[in-house]
Amino acid sequence: MKRPVLSNIGKLAYLPVEEHDLKQSARLFIGAAALALAVPFAAMADDVSDGATAFGAKCAVCHNADSAERKIGPGLAGIKDGKLPSGKEATTENIMTIINEGGNGMPAYESILTAEEKTALVAYLKTI
Repeated sequence: MKRPVLSNIGKLAYLPVEEHDLKQSARLFIGAAALALAVPFAAMADDVSDGATAFGAKCAVCHNADSAERKIGPGLAGIKDGKLPSGKEATTENIMTIINEGGNGMPAYESILTAEEKTALVAYLKTI
């Protein structure tokens, strides 16, 4: 097998490629791809954990996370299936709107929670 390279006079030349070069290149590519995928997943895991903490501190008084049964507000179990208790789609935008604006007796948390807490809370809610 040969690989294209530019020669010293600017013309395309083909040099032999050793099998171990291909294997090394493949290993490097796979390693880089795995790392690129692992970083967002690790960050998401942190968000979910932080979101669970925020939920326990701010939301659990009124909402069940492990049941659809109503407490003061609706139970939130099942959001991971794509629907909010209101029947709306469980999109990041819809969840964030509810967190920020409140409604139906729920206070607005726009100025109570930081942007990071809200992002983490959305990540957590999408797992329950």
